[in-house]
Amino acid sequence: MSSSDDDVPLAGRKSNGVQSNGHPHRSADTIPRSLDKAMDAANKPAKHAAPGISIRNGPVEDMDIDHQPGPNSKRKGRASMSNGVSYKDASDDSEEDKPLSKRRRMSKSNARDASSSDDDELPLVTKNARGKAVAASKKPPNIKETSIGESEDSEVPLQEKLAKEKAVIEQRAAKEAKAIRKDEAKASVKKRSKKPDSDDDDDEPLVKKKSLKAQTNGVSKATPKPVKVTKAVKKEDSDDDDKPLTKSSSARKAKDTKATQSKVKTEVKGKSLKKEDTEQDQEAEDEEEEYRWWEDPTKGDGTTKWTTLEHAGVVFPPPYEPIPRNVKLLYDGKPVTLAPEAEEVATFFGSMLNSTHNVENPTFQKNFFTDFQEILKKTGGAKDRDGSKVEIKEFAKCDFRPIFEYFDAQRAEKKALPAAEKKKLKAEKDAVEAPFMYCMWDGRKQKVGNFRVEPPGLFRGRGEHPKTGRVKARVKPEQITINIGKEAKVPAAPEGHRWKEVKHDQEGTWLAMWQENINNAYKYVMLAANSDVKGQSDYKKFEKARELKKHIDRIREDYTLELKDEVMANRQRATAVYLIDKFALRAGNEKGDEEADTVGCCSLKFEHVTLKPPNTVIFDFLGKDSIRFYDEVEVDMQVFKNLKIFKKAPKGDGDEIFDRLTTGSLNKHLSNYMPGLTAKVFRTYNASYTMSTLLRDMKSEGIMAEKIKDYNDANRKVAIICNHKRTVTAGHGAQMEKLGDRIKGLKYQKWRVKQMMLELEPKLKKKDKRGPEFYELDEDLDQEWIREHQTYLVEEQRQKIEKKFAKDNEKRKAEGEKEMKHKELEERLEVADELAQKFKRENKSGKVVAEGRGPTVEKLEQQLDKLDQRISNMSFQAEDKENNKEVALGTSKINYIDPRLTVVFSKKFNVPIEKFFSKTLREKFDWAVKSVDEDWEF
Repeated sequence: MSSSDDDVPLAGRKSNGVQSNGHPHRSADTIPRSLDKAMDAANKPAKHAAPGISIRNGPVEDMDIDHQPGPNSKRKGRASMSNGVSYKDASDDSEEDKPLSKRRRMSKSNARDASSSDDDELPLVTKNARGKAVAASKKPPNIKETSIGESEDSEVPLQEKLAKEKAVIEQRAAKEAKAIRKDEAKASVKKRSKKPDSDDDDDEPLVKKKSLKAQTNGVSKATPKPVKVTKAVKKEDSDDDDKPLTKSSSARKAKDTKATQSKVKTEVKGKSLKKEDTEQDQEAEDEEEEYRWWEDPTKGDGTTKWTTLEHAGVVFPPPYEPIPRNVKLLYDGKPVTLAPEAEEVATFFGSMLNSTHNVENPTFQKNFFTDFQEILKKTGGAKDRDGSKVEIKEFAKCDFRPIFEYFDAQRAEKKALPAAEKKKLKAEKDAVEAPFMYCMWDGRKQKVGNFRVEPPGLFRGRGEHPKTGRVKARVKPEQITINIGKEAKVPAAPEGHRWKEVKHDQEGTWLAMWQENINNAYKYVMLAANSDVKGQSDYKKFEKARELKKHIDRIREDYTLELKDEVMANRQRATAVYLIDKFALRAGNEKGDEEADTVGCCSLKFEHVTLKPPNTVIFDFLGKDSIRFYDEVEVDMQVFKNLKIFKKAPKGDGDEIFDRLTTGSLNKHLSNYMPGLTAKVFRTYNASYTMSTLLRDMKSEGIMAEKIKDYNDANRKVAIICNHKRTVTAGHGAQMEKLGDRIKGLKYQKWRVKQMMLELEPKLKKKDKRGPEFYELDEDLDQEWIREHQTYLVEEQRQKIEKKFAKDNEKRKAEGEKEMKHKELEERLEVADELAQKFKRENKSGKVVAEGRGPTVEKLEQQLDKLDQRISNMSFQAEDKENNKEVALGTSKINYIDPRLTVVFSKKFNVPIEKFFSKTLREKFDWAVKSVDEDWEF
């Protein structure tokens, strides 16, 4: 194969990927200068090189690929089940998938102008960040569809604008890194002049250093003592030496802090103040003091994680309860009887027939049926009504519908239980599990995260996992190893069983573990996300990323030079670091032998990369969690040339591109710049530093919805630049339609209020400075929609009344009182009938009678203002939701952006942290919420 074949679509190449001796082809040890020059002459320079920004994001469906994929890139089809039965709920999808902006236009000046185009392929364009609604697109996942708010120069391609912005951020990062090292060098010289015998502190981690420049946000070398604060006392700021990892406050703040410092110490040392009794603190109400581990940098530095550990073990799933005898699997139309073990496996599949994504997947079917047949062999097979043996050979002849109907009825019955009964069942379950929910870790009560052993079932996996559908076996006590303190009481195993082993591993943070049968992976019972141990892990991860900021310029300068290195290994390493840094690719080579064949940067093969001159690279491979990664990016011309060299003949499909590089050697090289630096730190650093830079320059104003949108816009920039993306959810279209109808409903309310004003003062239409058009029906609304909406409002009123009636009867029954008769319900429903009659009169006369007590024009104007506010809020939500449909904001916010930056935004712009972090996340990032103020910087 000639080198020109590098540019041919994968399907059109001829390659066996191996040498005649059976070994893969390898790159040469060195790269001749003549080859470099020849390729430079052959490659035409790119018009708009925008390295570092994706042109087209993934993962995507087959229809979105604009080149012929290779053998490893084709997505498996979702064929229907071979028995021809589909269990998908019937629904009318004709309108549900239409984005909101295709169905409405808003006329209010402060609302968003939506596109009037009917073209379903129109790219999504977000107008001004404060203004105008989006025009939606269904064609995933082009970068334009995740527009982050375009400025006036909208003719400039978005990827070019983002590339320029990213380049500015990288330049700022380089300057800041040099400034940090310069300041540290000065501090080191000053320290040596004062203490000649002391060691140079250049190698100390960032967490222990103090930067002289406020913007670098270093910390003092003084090691603060751990602080214990009563939960009822809001922690006062101490002097800068007691504020690790936070930006030094202004002189005024420092002065105020010193005035209160002695007072706080006296209160904490002398006596405990009254503890606030809140629901959130009930589980720890016996503890008066809160331990702030993040203010103790020495905590967790050693290998010993705990001294004493006590816990109650794990909770096992209930044993299998056989289904009724009249519920049978049908084979070739005839009921068959199975042994309990085989019947349980049949119920795994039968109970989930409504999950068409799984049960109609051929791989899922094949893997399930293979395991099902194995269990049938072990348990004596199936028998018919006469007791004769039945050979179950074909999946297509299996009918699981009777099993599904039984479980579906069970689910419906459980759902229909009275609220009091549900509450009672939950209380009983909580009482049983209460001892397992907490452990005593070094004498402190800590919440356990996942104390329940996974129940048996069918393995689903993520993406295109090759083992989806396999049977997850029931975990027995004999498989479980317990980790507990030597002096603690070992939890008892279930009756008739024993634990596999009891350990006292003080270097481990797990409480129990076992090996599952699908991937032979170990499952661990760990502490909850809000525990000290988990918090310290997150804290160290983000501190490692913060430390990288003072080395990033040297790393980038070095790999840029090595992109032209004559030694093949060095050039491959530099190219890999470039891709990891610029496009947030995972390193790869980090999976076990039993895991799915997933790929990262270092393990890319020939068929995973397609080159399109002058400088476009297409990645197409199975990434983390077996989710297909498809990305089309523009790279530096030298990188494009290098990839062409790495793919040069005789390499072909199956050969590695980076054959002179492994993840281990790459991480070893990176650790020379900074202890503990690995490839994955770049993702955290790039996301956090980008967000920090955006926040530093941000001026968020306006209503709460605008501020939240500003945060999400910044988060979206980070997600796009760092290539955090997702597929559009199946329910997105329906959600946007529902949101659009709610906005139109508010506009209809506005129109009715305006008509009430005219009913009170008929001449108002002529006198009003806003003009007669102010009182006209909004252009988004028409008579047909209004009648449908009126019907909906009447029906909604009926449902509310019926639900309230049922709830009141439930309460009466629970309290032993007599239930209300149906006549009472009929009387209550008269309100809905009156509403229907009122709408009928309004439609006939065209007039709306003023409602409420003592209605006046002034009161109705106030109602209009409130409705305008609600419409504005909802419009911002709709625009934000549409913009975020293909960007994984959660991935960036939870895993890669330092949570302290979100706290900074919250405090700086007075937005409740609850708007960004759920209760679970607030518990997980409790250390971040309590450790920084609005002046902190990454």
